[in-house]
Amino acid sequence: MFRNYFKIGIRNLVKNKFFTIINIFGLTIGLSCCFLIGLYLQNEFSFDKFQSNGHRIARVIMEYSFDGSPETKRGNYTSTKVAPVFRRTFPEVLAAVRMADYDRVIRNQDNFLLEHNFMYADSTFFDLFQNKIIIGDAHTALEGPNKVVLTKTSAKKYFGNDNPVGKILKIGTFEMPYEVTAVMQDYPENSQIKFDFLASFSSLGDSQEETYFEANYTTYLLLQGENSFETLQAKISPFMKKEMEGQGASINYSLERFDKIHLHSEYAAFVPNTNINYLYILAAVALLILLIVCFTYINLSTARSLERAKEVGVRKVIGAEKSQLFWQFIGESAMLCFAALLASVFVVMIVLPIFNDLANKHLQIKELFSSAFIILIISSGIILSLLAGLYPALILANFKPIKVLKGTFKNTSSGNWLQNSLIVFQFSISIFLIISTFLIQKQLYFIQHKSLGYDRDHVLVLRMNREMINNLSTLKDEFKVNPDIISISACNSTPVRIPGGYNMRAATMPENEQISVFANPVDEDYIKTTGLHIVSGKDFTLQDMVDVSDENNSSKIFHFILNESAIKLMGWTSENAIGKKMFLGGHREGIVSAVIKDFHFDSMHELIKPLVLFTQLRERTLLIKVTGHNLSNSISFLESKWKQIVPSMPFEYHFLDDDYNKLYISEIQLGKVMNLFTFLSILLACLGLFGLTSYVIQQRFKEIGIRKVLGASVVNIVGLFSVGFIKLILIAILIASPLAYFATHLWLQDFVYRTDISWWIFGFAAVASISIALITLSFQAIKAASMNPILSLRNE
Repeated sequence: MFRNYFKIGIRNLVKNKFFTIINIFGLTIGLSCCFLIGLYLQNEFSFDKFQSNGHRIARVIMEYSFDGSPETKRGNYTSTKVAPVFRRTFPEVLAAVRMADYDRVIRNQDNFLLEHNFMYADSTFFDLFQNKIIIGDAHTALEGPNKVVLTKTSAKKYFGNDNPVGKILKIGTFEMPYEVTAVMQDYPENSQIKFDFLASFSSLGDSQEETYFEANYTTYLLLQGENSFETLQAKISPFMKKEMEGQGASINYSLERFDKIHLHSEYAAFVPNTNINYLYILAAVALLILLIVCFTYINLSTARSLERAKEVGVRKVIGAEKSQLFWQFIGESAMLCFAALLASVFVVMIVLPIFNDLANKHLQIKELFSSAFIILIISSGIILSLLAGLYPALILANFKPIKVLKGTFKNTSSGNWLQNSLIVFQFSISIFLIISTFLIQKQLYFIQHKSLGYDRDHVLVLRMNREMINNLSTLKDEFKVNPDIISISACNSTPVRIPGGYNMRAATMPENEQISVFANPVDEDYIKTTGLHIVSGKDFTLQDMVDVSDENNSSKIFHFILNESAIKLMGWTSENAIGKKMFLGGHREGIVSAVIKDFHFDSMHELIKPLVLFTQLRERTLLIKVTGHNLSNSISFLESKWKQIVPSMPFEYHFLDDDYNKLYISEIQLGKVMNLFTFLSILLACLGLFGLTSYVIQQRFKEIGIRKVLGASVVNIVGLFSVGFIKLILIAILIASPLAYFATHLWLQDFVYRTDISWWIFGFAAVASISIALITLSFQAIKAASMNPILSLRNE
C-alpha cells in the first residue's frame, strides 16, 4: 500500500512540475531560514551551559551613592575587598574569585605582540569554573605573583609544539617575567569568559590592599546551592550598612545568577551580552516565514483540488476509504517537505559562512549534525508535512464522488475564503516585516547620524604604555610633521564610553555631601582632537598639565572641564561656573576652567550624565585626528614613526567609529538579519501569489480568449485578475500597519534618544507591497492576455 502511495505521489509531483518546483523552492528557502535562525538561537541559549556550577555561581553587582547625593549607581564592578570578606563572613559562600581583563604587551623573542584577551584571576578561579587542564596543576597554577596559564592556542602561538610549563614570558611595559604554570583547553565560543592568558591576580600591584573603594574588578561567588542566592542576598544589605558607617558613602551589593547574565543582565560580562528580546524577535520571524511557505502550499493544493477531484471520485467508487485517501495526500506533502528538508540542509551548509559574517558569529557546520539538531530537522519535517498537508488532504478526501463524476463539482465558497485569507495573512506578515525593518533601519540611521557632540570621523585609537607617557611630547612633535595629522591627544577613555565611579563637590559644600559623576583624565589636546564644543571658559593648556605632573607635590591644583549636566547638578550656570573651586574624588582640588556642551559618552539607551574632564596623564589611549586625505599614507607614516620612538609597543589601531558601532552591535546585527529575512518573506509571499495566479489564469484560459475576441485589451484583462488580489493586499496593509506600529513602538522605548515613527514608512510599505504584487500578477496576466485567442478556443 505504501509503495503504491509512493508511486502515485511521485507521478503527481512529476506531472505538475511547475507547482512542485514552486513548493519545493519555497519550502527550501523557508526551512533554510529557520535552520539558520535555529543555529543562531541554539548558540545563544547554550551560552555557558558547559559550566557545571553555573546555576550556583553569583556575579556581584555594586550599588553605591555618596552621602548627600540622591542618585544610586549600579555596575558590574567591585573592589578588591568583596571576595575575601564575603568568603570569610558568609557560610553560603564556598569560594570567591576576583577577575579583570586588560591589554598586555608580550615579548616573543625580538617581537612585541599586543594581546587583547589577557585576564587576571585569583587561584580560586579553577574552583568555580569548568576547565580542562592539559598540562600542569590547576590547584597551584595561580598561586603567587607572576604566574600565567596559557590556553592551547596561545601555547601553540608562543612555544610551538614544545612544553611551555616552566618557561618564562616577558609581559608588560617593564617586561616582567611570568612563569607559565599550566596549559588549558580553549574556552568554547559560547562562553561569557574569554581569555588567551590567565595570570595570577596577585601579580597586580594594588590587589593586596583590601578596600571597598577603587572598584575596578569583577567578583564571582560559588554558593552552596541555588537556594543560597536568597539567603545570602538578605544578609548582604545589613552587613554592608554596618561596614560603611562613617565612610561618607553608601555601598551595597546584589547578586546575579551566572547562567542568566548573557541573556538577561543589563551589564555585559567579558563578552557583549545579547538582548533576549532580540532572540524572541528572530524566533518569531522564523515562525512567520515558515507559515508563509506552509500557506503557499495549502493555497496551491486547494486551488488544484478541481484537478484532483475526478481522481478522488474514481478511487472512492472502486472502494478507497477516506483514511486511505487522506494518508495518500499527506504522503505527497511529506515527500515534498522532506525533499525540501534535504535541500535546505545543503543550502545552510553553503551559506553558513556568509550568515556568520552577517551575524558576527562562528557557527559551525558540525552543529547541523548534532543529535539535538538532527531531531529538530526530522521533527520539523514531520510537523511541516502535517501543517502544510493537513487541510488539503481533508478537503480532497471528503469530495463527494457522485458530484465529481456528474461534473457538477466546483470549489466551494469556503475554499475560496480560505485561499483569500491565506493570501491576506501572507502579505500581512511581509508588510509587518517591511515596516518593522524600515523602522529599525531608521533608528540605526538616527544613531549613526545624530549629532553626538563630538567628532568621530577619521580619529585613530591606539593603545599607550607608560614609556609613551614619558615620550609624549616627542611623539606628538614627530607625528605633526605630517600635514595630514591634525591633532593628537592622550587620555584614559575615548569620548564613546567614559566610566563612572567618581564623586565631586564644590569647595563650599560640606565634605559629606558628594555628587556622583563620570570623569576622564585627559591632556591639553583632548577637546581639539575630539571636537567637543566649549560653551564658556577656556580649554586646558600645556601649563595646566605641568601644574599636576609633579607626583610629589601634594598642593598641586587641578583644572576641570564640566559638561552642562554637571553644572546643572551643582546649581551653577555656564557663566558663573568658571573659576569655581571644587574637589574630584576627594583628593583632587582644583578650579573649573570651562564648560562643554553635553555630548553622548555612552549609548543612546542612556541619558547623558554629569561629566568631568580633568588634567592628568595616564598610559591608556592615544587619539590621532587625521584629515582623511591619503589615509593609507598617513597610517604608514604613523607606523614608521611609532616603531622608531616606541619599538616596544606594537602599532595596532582602530577607528573611533568602530568603538561607537560596538555600542549598538546587537541592534546592527538585528537590522542586518531583519533585512535579509524581510526580503525572503516578500519573495516567498510573491512566489505563492505567482503560483496561485498561474493556476487561476490556467483555469480561465478560455474566458481570456473569449474576452479578447469581444474586444478586451491587455490592460482590461490584467485589471480583471489584479483587482481581486489588490483588495486582499489592501486588507493585509490595514491589518499589518497597527501591529507593526505597536511592536516597533515597544522596541524604540528601549532607547532614551530615538527616532519618530513616521507616517511615510507605512505609506512606502503599502505602495511597495502593492507594486510588488502587481508586478507578480502582471507577469502572468500579460503573458496570458497577449496570447492568440485561437489557441484557447480552437477546441470549442
